[in-house]
Amino acid sequence: MATILKHAVPRAEVTASLDQVRETVAGVIADIRERGDAAVRAYSEKFDRWSPDAFRLSAEEIEKIVASVPRQVIDDILFVQDQVRSFARHQLDSMGEFEVETLPGVRLGQKHIPVRAAGAYIPGGRYPLTASAHMTIVTAKVAGVPRVVACTPPIHGEIPAATVAAAHLAGADEIWLLGGVQAVAAMAVGTDTMEPVNLIAGPGNAYVAEAKRQLFGEIGIDLFAGPTEILVLADSAADPFVCAVDLLSQAEHGPDPPAVLITTSREIAEKTIAEVERLLPGMPTRDFAGPAWRDHGQVHVVDSLDELYALADAFAFEHVEVLTAEPREALRRMTQYGALFLGEGTCVSFGDKVIGTNHVLPTRGAARYTGGLWVGKYLKTVTYQEVTDTGSGALLGRLCGRASRVELFEGHARSGDVRAAKAAGDELPWNKA
Repeated sequence: MATILKHAVPRAEVTASLDQVRETVAGVIADIRERGDAAVRAYSEKFDRWSPDAFRLSAEEIEKIVASVPRQVIDDILFVQDQVRSFARHQLDSMGEFEVETLPGVRLGQKHIPVRAAGAYIPGGRYPLTASAHMTIVTAKVAGVPRVVACTPPIHGEIPAATVAAAHLAGADEIWLLGGVQAVAAMAVGTDTMEPVNLIAGPGNAYVAEAKRQLFGEIGIDLFAGPTEILVLADSAADPFVCAVDLLSQAEHGPDPPAVLITTSREIAEKTIAEVERLLPGMPTRDFAGPAWRDHGQVHVVDSLDELYALADAFAFEHVEVLTAEPREALRRMTQYGALFLGEGTCVSFGDKVIGTNHVLPTRGAARYTGGLWVGKYLKTVTYQEVTDTGSGALLGRLCGRASRVELFEGHARSGDVRAAKAAGDELPWNKA
């Protein structure tokens, strides 16, 4: 049975906060539908204090911005994008197209078609998340998306040069200095200056995630990627210092990220809590990490690895670090997570920034039914069929007629009857004058 050494805030408080987010987002989307660019500009001024002559960067502006970025930063961006591109290409290679003959002259096939236009939301605000450009834009381009629109907000009224460089080097066709709900809504519904896209991908805060949720159906989305989550699984061999550092690595994203430790060792639990409290005052991002740990941090002590993995699956968290003696055991034991980080040699930050797997991952329990962003999200898997053999045409036509009439679909039945008549001369009693 689990013992909880540290609790999170009651869920009712979180739910009340989400209700307020939903109401705010709905109002912004409705206003942008009605007033278009004027509303987009108004919200950019209100939330980001940003109102340039044009939100979309010109080719000349992009070239100048990229040239301002230090060479080492450019080289690092290119290295990481190569890792993301390589992994995405392997994903694409795993998706076979095929055509098979199931009956004489009956050919069924499957193919993958990229969406025509995708939006890439690259978070900004306090932090210039250049890595999100790699994850969204590079992956979309590997999938073959012909038009990728990148939106990223200014940072304290300044252009996030490294993010713009990352978006450009990743292959973005348009780069807009625009963030928040107004960016998501503009990409989804379109304005006089921005053509709408078919799908929007990318992480964001609670407002961005809610905007994507409300617009889903009108456009496609990758998933509901809200505030980040980290779950650290540890046994008695784990290093409490590493556990604490990694918990805080995600807590610094903002005041909302859940950071949870599940361990079979009470000693590891207590030492990890002590390490977090020791490290927090020295963190430059303690104003975010502190409230996140205070309000959303949890520590659970369980009696066995069986209980540890069962509880971990129940959380269905975005990131799961496995700091146990046999970390690869999690691949067999767990089924509900966004991404696994196996052993002390890797960490969630590797996945967030450099290693090549995608960092746009499911949160808020969505790992129960979906994985993270991948090349397949930008592809529509479609099927086709063709019948050229008269014998098979007659067989299928007659079968279609019978099956449809069982379901009382006479119109469907008649379509089948016509194929049997064309193929084998069957009579059509319902077509008598």
